[in-house]
Amino acid sequence: MTAVLTGEHYSVEEAAAYLNTSVRFVRRLISERRITFYKLGRHVRLKREDLEAFVQAGKVEAVTVRWQAGRVVG
Repeated sequence: MTAVLTGEHYSVEEAAAYLNTSVRFVRRLISERRITFYKLGRHVRLKREDLEAFVQAGKVEAVTVRWQAGRVVG
């Protein structure tokens, strides 16, 4: 099976800049297989859609908390 890259794809350094993280963090995600990546010879590429999916997977919805006398109520 052959994967074809379409759309925007980034190098590890560009992906780190896109995610506003370090290159080391992106390389760790790749080595732990926590993010989809593509090998082109000795080059590693990441698609923008895969980076966005990774960010959305870690999204935590905000909750409203009521406080009364220094304690959470309800």
